[in-house]
Amino acid sequence: MFKKKHFTFEDIPDLSGKVAIVTGANTGIGYITAKELARKNAHVFVASRTKERGESAVENIIKETGNNQVEYLHLDLVSLKNVKQAAENFLAKKLPLHILINNAGIMATPWSLTEDGIQDQFGVNHVGHFLFTKILLPRIEASTPSRIVNVSGGAYKWGPAAGIEFDKINQKDAQSTLQRYAVSKLANILFSHSLAKRFEDKEIYVNSLHPGVVRTELSRGVEETYGIIAKIVNKFTYLFKISAEDGALTQLYAATSPEIIEKNYRKKYFIPYGEIAETTALAQDDELAEKLWKYTEDLIDDKLRT
Repeated sequence: MFKKKHFTFEDIPDLSGKVAIVTGANTGIGYITAKELARKNAHVFVASRTKERGESAVENIIKETGNNQVEYLHLDLVSLKNVKQAAENFLAKKLPLHILINNAGIMATPWSLTEDGIQDQFGVNHVGHFLFTKILLPRIEASTPSRIVNVSGGAYKWGPAAGIEFDKINQKDAQSTLQRYAVSKLANILFSHSLAKRFEDKEIYVNSLHPGVVRTELSRGVEETYGIIAKIVNKFTYLFKISAEDGALTQLYAATSPEIIEKNYRKKYFIPYGEIAETTALAQDDELAEKLWKYTEDLIDDKLRT
């Protein structure tokens, strides 16, 4: 399994003066991540789709940490127009941005399209975060040293042999729902790879990670797709999964540990709890990463024009 954890919440340094955005921070490891950043005095934005749940998360974090600098940012990753608006709403606050954790995601959902007609797992897990990050990049660059953390997962290995078959992304029956999930998780790593290369001469540290197999709401999509069998499997495997608290540790390591800067960690893929793991050749493929970058840019340009 994983090596004994060595990074803990206590290892998070004081974050006074730091501003962080955590997507999908209303629940699960995103919520724990936002809470622990706030506990160490960061100014934290809980970015999530549902206002009621997002504002409830903010209220609870303030209550638990005593840090009043926690705000809700409406971010709906199924809508590129909303993603653009969310990023612009943050920029309008004229704050720096030292930490961006792209944590939100969906897993193995039944076939569905986003508001923009993009296959939902690819659209939410990759395309929405790509646009959100890209709009925020000038602010992140102006706030160095800064960090971008993209939450991937070990499932990135489950995809097709080619890694990403671009012509099949929006074909309903071309891939299973788990393959579609795998493609989106590989895209998270490749995006990190391309982004890190573009800023290798800047103090912007871009990394990705696998948080572990965590007891969170992420498996709801699997149950919706596969029904009673998935529910039985989830109940059986529940005890073998790690808690949301443990699941948040690896992204907190990537987002806050002084080691990231001290050891110049870029383009790394971390596993619990802050260990570096070697990725597959596909996840390190420069050509595939650049093809994905251009494909995503063109897709976003096309969708925002219509």
